[in-house]
Amino acid sequence: MKIRLPQPFTFEGGKRAVLLLHGFTGNSSDVRMLGRFLEQRGYTCHAPHYKGHGVPPEELVTTGPADWWKDVIAGYDFLKQKGHEEIAVAGLSLGGVFSLKLGYTVPIKGIVTMCAPMYIKSEEIMYEGVLQYARNFKKHEGKEPEQIELEMKKFVETPMNTLQALQQLIKDVRNHVDHIYAPTFVVQGRHDAMINIDSANIIYDSVQSSMKELKWYEESGHVITLDKERTQLHEDVFSFLESLDWNE
Repeated sequence: MKIRLPQPFTFEGGKRAVLLLHGFTGNSSDVRMLGRFLEQRGYTCHAPHYKGHGVPPEELVTTGPADWWKDVIAGYDFLKQKGHEEIAVAGLSLGGVFSLKLGYTVPIKGIVTMCAPMYIKSEEIMYEGVLQYARNFKKHEGKEPEQIELEMKKFVETPMNTLQALQQLIKDVRNHVDHIYAPTFVVQGRHDAMINIDSANIIYDSVQSSMKELKWYEESGHVITLDKERTQLHEDVFSFLESLDWNE
């Protein structure tokens, strides 16, 4: 059975543009509901995929943050080429890290970070997450348990330099957060087990914008865009975007 993999999307809702960025081992489905919500309220939303994401996990381990950053910039340029002069960005987890990086690299109207890590986890913990992702992907493909185990054994033998580079990216962005002056909305789930939730405080305290907000979602975990409080999150992100000083 051939499964249909998630695809990047562009929802054209109006002149105001939002770049939506998914997390590590995630894909555009992480931010699809948020994109539809904003589209219905007049925002054009574009969600790219990073290289090696939304495809078999064997492709993920051959890529790294330098590749993914190119995809983020390509997404930003895509919206520019469509005629959007002002672009806000909202990112989940790694997407939140990239959102911050955009904030001190290119002109950004506003930044939303959702459960973005500023602390570096051990490679072992991150690697366990990658293995779990790989196993789940293969199950989703409908493969038999024996086939999955065979492929996982081979997968484990593949060198993976991605995690070290990912740690370096997080460290680098953390060191530059105080270069951000764009309005920033920091979102954090209280029950996030994937990252150190004090990351939210670091982002909020470091950003130099006079317009910044930190909100804790008391019933949500790491993938907050798909969690219990997503309806409230949608409203809050929309309210933040509406508060920005758009030219049109």
